[in-house]
Amino acid sequence: MEIEGLAAWNRAPTEPPPSPWTFPEPSQHGPEDLVAVGGDLEPGTILSAYRHGLFPMNVSRRRLGWWSPIERAVIPIESFRPSRSLRRSCRRYRISVDQDFPTVIAACAEPQRPHGWITPGIIEAYRRLHDLGWAHSVEAWTESGELAGALYGLRVGGLFAGESMVHRHRDGSKVALVGLVGLLRASGASLLDVQWLTPHLVSLGAIGVGRGEYQRRLMAALPHPMR
Repeated sequence: MEIEGLAAWNRAPTEPPPSPWTFPEPSQHGPEDLVAVGGDLEPGTILSAYRHGLFPMNVSRRRLGWWSPIERAVIPIESFRPSRSLRRSCRRYRISVDQDFPTVIAACAEPQRPHGWITPGIIEAYRRLHDLGWAHSVEAWTESGELAGALYGLRVGGLFAGESMVHRHRDGSKVALVGLVGLLRASGASLLDVQWLTPHLVSLGAIGVGRGEYQRRLMAALPHPMR
């Protein structure tokens, strides 16, 4: 599968200033998905959170939460196999990486989407991480140049933490996922995190792993060189 824009994917990210906040270890937390509240959305803080197995999402309109689900959803990279119909859809679209990150994250944050959680603060934070080379988007385009579907997330070592997907044409976001898995295989990544297990993600091959198992996989993935 040919993917456009690999130079953006392959460039070395810039490490931001360290966070002033210290995150608790999820393994020492109780049986709740919410591990901490507060802090900020500076690049160094978000990267520190992911390196501890956490991700940000507001608890309420003004309260920032840091989450580590008891059951974490992951998509096994090596065993991922798109269906025959999805492989046909891949031939209909052009796939790119980082061709239009601002449009992708804005589309994922559209207020009419059910269970929307992407706030203006989140958008700004991940755009900054994109500028530093940590956050990436994968897009699927129609022949006429329309965005068919896309996803975005954070790449740290051998981890890709998927944040959100959007589709506007049939199988658009699924084709973007196929492209992402191809990128991760080629770069030797070992962990594709998709946060919470949902029926839609299960249909795409996601499985649930316990918090302890996720942390073990994370610690194995993080030292991997980003090539």
